[in-house]
Amino acid sequence: MIVFATSDKGGTGRSVTSCNLAYRLGLRGTSTAYVDFDFGSPTAGALFEISKVDKGAEPGRGLHSYLRGEITDPQRLDVRVATDREALRSRRSRGGKLFLLPGDEGGGEAMAAEDPQVVRRCIDLLLELDAAFKVVIVDLSAGRSVAMQIALEATAPKYMPDKEVYWLLFHRWTRQHIMAAHGLVNGPKGLIQTGTAEIGRQPLYTERELRRRIRFVRTAVPRPGEQPETVSGPQAAWLLRQDAALRSLAAEYRLGAGSLLGRTPVEPVLQWREQIILDADVSAGIANRETVDAFEDLARKLIAEDTWVPI
Repeated sequence: MIVFATSDKGGTGRSVTSCNLAYRLGLRGTSTAYVDFDFGSPTAGALFEISKVDKGAEPGRGLHSYLRGEITDPQRLDVRVATDREALRSRRSRGGKLFLLPGDEGGGEAMAAEDPQVVRRCIDLLLELDAAFKVVIVDLSAGRSVAMQIALEATAPKYMPDKEVYWLLFHRWTRQHIMAAHGLVNGPKGLIQTGTAEIGRQPLYTERELRRRIRFVRTAVPRPGEQPETVSGPQAAWLLRQDAALRSLAAEYRLGAGSLLGRTPVEPVLQWREQIILDADVSAGIANRETVDAFEDLARKLIAEDTWVPI
């Protein structure tokens, strides 16, 4: 299974949720590779607390260099061995393997999506990882990026017949983020338009096939009925009305329950520090059990066969 994580806006919690999802998959015994295609800001190393790649790999060792043809084997790190976080490192003998492939520090997006050699290298890498890991999570840059174009072409059925390739679109629970997520899928140069474009007189995907592969993840979703005592009665009622309005808007824009993989709650730890949340953090009273349960739910649903039936 190859899963692309993307969003139209920055600040959606895409990377931190994807990293926690990868970690939870590993705990379930599912071998997972995390590929940092966020070329503008390859900071997955910081989320896994691997200081030597906290801003990306050394130039000439990461994914940018590989896609440009400057190296033949991008850097790969066993997260549980390379991490500086003792509590995460101590779990290296438990669960499925979890590896990180970082992008180059300062690599940017200086490559052409139309370059057949770039696409070919991407195909080769993803096929290799797909053979070695049960799940490959590819964190893309936000918006209509070069990385998104490369990913769509590289994973088209003509190159990867019968492969399980899916897309997770992350958005916050606000009107602006819902509209942005809808636009990334359905708008100009969005997933559908780009993914159904003809390349070599043949479309990459049919629209029906591509839509089947897309699900949404709502992040940092507040619970309007569980507000602190400082929230007044009128304000609480207003929050409930806004939540209902957002549900209606999500349904109108095809981001409703039928296309939803899951949601994550507001988590104070992640508002202050983006990191992997361990069960030990919950036991210590630092993080909320509800957040870990949400990550577990995402991991379970991601690999469930009935998740990806046509909507």
